[in-house]
Amino acid sequence: MVAGKKKHFNLLVIEDDPADVDLMREALGPSSDADLSIHLSVIEDPERVKNYLLGKDPVPDAARPDLILLDLNMPRKGGLEVLKELKGDEQLRTIPVVILTTSSAAEDVDRCYQLGANGYVTKAKDFSEFLKIMKTIEEFWFKIATLPKT
Repeated sequence: MVAGKKKHFNLLVIEDDPADVDLMREALGPSSDADLSIHLSVIEDPERVKNYLLGKDPVPDAARPDLILLDLNMPRKGGLEVLKELKGDEQLRTIPVVILTTSSAAEDVDRCYQLGANGYVTKAKDFSEFLKIMKTIEEFWFKIATLPKT
């Protein structure tokens, strides 16, 4: 990264648990890296995701995400269904989706990758481990990986 040139990233979190969202905000708060800025948007209702991403459900300051963190276990519409919708849509399939969930079941992992997930991470039980996971996601996706522009 070129010194002095701040990189901005949009992260969309699809998560219905406000406590988990708060932990993510804290973990990804102002980065110690002055060259990195992450704007975190949250959708708690998985039924709104596709319309939100296609601009049919406008939200203030909404921007196409560079990365989506998706929980699997949500009411009304589960993460697997959301993932299938995202990866089945020509306009949305290039957005990387990382599953961030409590499930470590092999069938969930396999199914997510079959549906096109770009990563699968099991949530940590304590804050310090959760913080490490979030910092690793930040490091990989926003500093190491090259993300699609469309």
